[in-house]
Amino acid sequence: MRYARPTIIAAAVLCLAGSAQAADKPPQFWNLISSTVMKLEIAKAGTTDFGPNQTVNDPDGSVDHDERLKIVGISSGMYDLRIALKDGRTCLAKGVDIKVGKPFSVEDKDLVDCRK
Repeated sequence: MRYARPTIIAAAVLCLAGSAQAADKPPQFWNLISSTVMKLEIAKAGTTDFGPNQTVNDPDGSVDHDERLKIVGISSGMYDLRIALKDGRTCLAKGVDIKVGKPFSVEDKDLVDCRK
């Protein structure tokens, strides 16, 4: 039993270190939509106060299918996304759970209110 306490403390330190490391990384948008994303704007869920276009953070200014994009200026929470696609549609993805340090994905089935 005398080794149990150091083992528990070491495990707790490793868990906290992992959490701190994740908090240092920005969230990432993982495009699982069948079209290239040309513009991605984010607003708190239920609002229309969309922030700046996040695709400017990508070297070529767009996010291809199965590509990831670092998101800046966003904290953990529920968000709505406004997404402009290469095929000319602009769609919403509502109630997306974004967590700092974690990737989040959007698929075709998540898109609503699409307009051309």
